[in-house]
Amino acid sequence: MDKLRKLINRETALYLLFGVLTTAVNYAAFAACYSGLTLRATTANAIAFVLAVAFAFVTNKLFVFESKSWALPVLKREVPAFLGGRIFSFLLEQGGLWLASDVLALQRYALWRLDGVILAKLALAVIVVALNYVFGRLIFRKK
Repeated sequence: MDKLRKLINRETALYLLFGVLTTAVNYAAFAACYSGLTLRATTANAIAFVLAVAFAFVTNKLFVFESKSWALPVLKREVPAFLGGRIFSFLLEQGGLWLASDVLALQRYALWRLDGVILAKLALAVIVVALNYVFGRLIFRKK
């Protein structure tokens, strides 16, 4: 039981650490595309998603869930499952951003100099992180 508790605590801490770094990759790319290049929120989010997922796959595989094998049969199982889970959470986030920007027009509101779309993205991140952790635990489970 203690070994399981240590594994869960270590795993959770590493997931949070690399989750923060993945989120930083995502937000930096999103901000550069949305604010810097003035792309639509959903377009900026799609670009940020691709970069963040590539980073997250490697860090989750190697450091969080310690799936060290790069053998083709292992990758054939892990990559599609990982992408499937991330695409699901991405579509959830895209829908929320579309609702925030195109339907509710939250960009006209601001809090602490952050427009409503950015704030909506932050709120959606909580849901996405929780979902992605569950997906990661299922995908990279130890046999």
